[in-house]
Amino acid sequence: MSYETLAHIAQTWGTVGFVVMFALVLVYALNPKNRTQFDAAAKMPLEKD
Repeated sequence: MSYETLAHIAQTWGTVGFVVMFALVLVYALNPKNRTQFDAAAKMPLEKD
């Protein structure tokens, strides 16, 4: 395999991989089941020890 072929494969699959990871993170962050967990985390800095 030449460098150009390997670079093309890495660029293509790297882009696909990052898009898939971004979509998974987005689904996790916008999932309504996680709302209470994220609300509690958002209020944490305001709580007194």
